[in-house]
Amino acid sequence: MSEFFGSVWWLIVTLGLLITFHEYGHFVVARRCGVKVLKFSVGFGPALWKRFDKHGTEFAVSAIPLGGYVKMLDERDPDVTIAPEDVHAAHNRQPVGKRMAIAAAGPAFNLIFTLAAFWLMFVIGKPDYQPIIGHVDGLAASAGLEAGDRITAVDGKPVENWTDAGDRLVAAGLARQDAQVTLTTPDHATRQRTIALSQLPAGLDQQATYDRIGLVAQQMAVPPVIGDVSAGSGAELAGLRKGDVVVSIGGDKIGDWRDVPKAIRSHTPHGETLAIVVRRDGHAIDLDAKPQANPNAGPDDAPWLLGIGPQRIEPHYDATLRYGPVAAVGQALSTTWDQTRQTLSMLGKMLVGQASVKNLSGIITIAEAANASAQLGPAWFLNFLAVISLSLCILNLLPIPILDGGALLYYLIELAKGSPVSERAQIAGQYVGLVLLVALMGLAFYNDILRHVS
Repeated sequence: MSEFFGSVWWLIVTLGLLITFHEYGHFVVARRCGVKVLKFSVGFGPALWKRFDKHGTEFAVSAIPLGGYVKMLDERDPDVTIAPEDVHAAHNRQPVGKRMAIAAAGPAFNLIFTLAAFWLMFVIGKPDYQPIIGHVDGLAASAGLEAGDRITAVDGKPVENWTDAGDRLVAAGLARQDAQVTLTTPDHATRQRTIALSQLPAGLDQQATYDRIGLVAQQMAVPPVIGDVSAGSGAELAGLRKGDVVVSIGGDKIGDWRDVPKAIRSHTPHGETLAIVVRRDGHAIDLDAKPQANPNAGPDDAPWLLGIGPQRIEPHYDATLRYGPVAAVGQALSTTWDQTRQTLSMLGKMLVGQASVKNLSGIITIAEAANASAQLGPAWFLNFLAVISLSLCILNLLPIPILDGGALLYYLIELAKGSPVSERAQIAGQYVGLVLLVALMGLAFYNDILRHVS
């Protein structure tokens, strides 16, 4: 399956699961509260499949899989004629407490799904990399972290694997807070280092923050072995060969392939000849290579190319995060709480300008992440589903009219003033909420496009 079709398929699977579970929350609580449900739809637009149950509720799968809804009997609906014997089952006739329960049920079911997905992920066991550093530069190098060090804690919190370490450091970086890292060196000594994340510039998204930190897992380190030499390139003319180990460029020691382009840029600002030392068949060889201009160079691309590429690596997981069924309950609760705090913190920082709105992701990024996580196995896909489900829970609880949080806000006002919010105010709120939601989705989609263009 191609990446495009894989992304589309796993996006449909993701939205289908999470939307169905969310809407089922509204549906089941509405039924429990005595409200008649007219329609339960996964998706919008024309129905691709539908059937009716014994209560007269229509269940449908519709053509546009970007949401869903539960339509309840309501006297304010001009398209519905209510029989006298059904008036008591109208949504608008229910006490405010029941209406609040119905509105909160969708996000609550998303939260339940999150806990269940994390629990199952921990029981299955999520493969990962050991938190051992394979390559270091940027702020981490300035702080004194070195290749071979094992990260055991970040800000006093134990680290289980590389993902755990990266998530904690990125969270601190987005908050512009220095991070204290506890390390175990290859000779089993323990030391503390502080990464000056407060020095990070404003406006970075999560990926850019991770790149500036400058840490690469041992399994992801790329040895400086030439895997490809372009025909007619400066590298071929200089005598560089496939299999050569790059020792130094312009006097700079090369320990990882990521050092190669940096050294080339550093020592050839105008295409000067490079002094390169390679190891071939156990012998050091000195060569002089002249880079060639990159005709397709953009603002962020290298202006000069040597014409060499790295050997392909296939990293293998060497750690598994797994718990027994009972212990996994506590871990699921703890992980859900940590993810909730991080999400709310990020939203708060974006609102006050302390974090970039580039961190908002839209449907394209979600589709790609769904496909990528599915390829990594069931545990990683469950982790992805849990994170997206929690995000939907939090998003729907925002006090924006048109969302569940907006309905809850109206009901709280009704409790305070003793009467419902006027229909005029509710309609005005719906328009405001729709504009806000479209703007939010538009910004997220713009970020997606910008990531692809850049």
